[in-house]
Amino acid sequence: MLARTLYSEEHEMFRDSVRRFFEKELAPHHDEWQKNRLVPREFWLKSGEQGLLCPQVPAEYGGPGGDYRYLPIVSEEFARIGASGPNFGVHSDITAQYILNYGTEEQKKTWLPKMVSGEVIAGIAMTEPGAGSDLQGVRTTAVRDGDEYVINGSKIFITNGISADLILVVAKTDPKAGAKGTSLILVEAIREGFRKGRNLEKMGLKAQDTAELFFDDVRVPMSNLLGGAENMGFVQLMQELPQERLSIATWAMGGAQAAFDLANAYVKDRKAFGKAIAEFQNTRFVLADLKTQIEAGWAFHDKCAALHCEHKLDAAGAAMVKLWTTEMQGRVVDACLQLFGGYGYMMEYKIAQLYVDARVQRIYGGTSEIMKELISRSL
Repeated sequence: MLARTLYSEEHEMFRDSVRRFFEKELAPHHDEWQKNRLVPREFWLKSGEQGLLCPQVPAEYGGPGGDYRYLPIVSEEFARIGASGPNFGVHSDITAQYILNYGTEEQKKTWLPKMVSGEVIAGIAMTEPGAGSDLQGVRTTAVRDGDEYVINGSKIFITNGISADLILVVAKTDPKAGAKGTSLILVEAIREGFRKGRNLEKMGLKAQDTAELFFDDVRVPMSNLLGGAENMGFVQLMQELPQERLSIATWAMGGAQAAFDLANAYVKDRKAFGKAIAEFQNTRFVLADLKTQIEAGWAFHDKCAALHCEHKLDAAGAAMVKLWTTEMQGRVVDACLQLFGGYGYMMEYKIAQLYVDARVQRIYGGTSEIMKELISRSL
């Protein structure tokens, strides 16, 4: 790999500690977690002790106080080891960032320390049965009743949905105002009327829980309104989506790199017609092409991450890096699986898991088609 300049020596020391921790505490248990479609809370707590959760949270809220770059390191190491769960990204990169950037002082002090430690697992509830990438189509409502909001509606495909203790809910506080009537509200899982549906059985990402959530007259105090700002939800979502999409791009790059590394090692050992597959020109050319695509992807990713650290990554740039890296990941993993032949189709081989895990990357966080629409608006 070409030298990457995004990370400092301190960041790389953090990466080494993350890698050692995952190899000891994650890798030996991952198959079991995939079968159960759930990661034990104990692993979240151990990860919190190691400083892996919400590393960007300042010390005043119980965090390590690192910069953004610590987040993609955790994601890259998840991808490198081929882990399909748990999903720290939704917890650390997304939900914690909303609270950090927009939460009231009380909300930050209440929730961030517990999210850093792993005592509280968080998720964000955007998608609904009738509203996926179109957040303006959200139908979940939050109606004022005295000093409380009464929430009704349902959400689907919610990552960490089974494990979550805290859900950041996208709801309409003024349905007549369209997107401008959207708010973000913190809902504790213990609230009466809140119900978790089944743990959805997905094609891939087996080790992370994904659920349906139901809100039937769920009452929360108005102090749970994120930042205390009603009808600001759509603005907050648009401002934070670039980080979410950059986070997905990180997973895409890590997944593509992991697939390439597996294939590159496999073709050197696997023999056909009396010689290693790697000795065939077709194999060498395929790998050369894939390596070039991956190197280009890392350069694009790191440029966008550097811009994000300077608060300069705009919506179009985030859409482009998500679009390009996730589409590239799909091509790379497919080509790598082909090099494994029939063995690549067997789920006992990690390349097969990487293949099915990669498919959703072009869907969640905004589909590839939506990314193209967003990019086209900037032309």
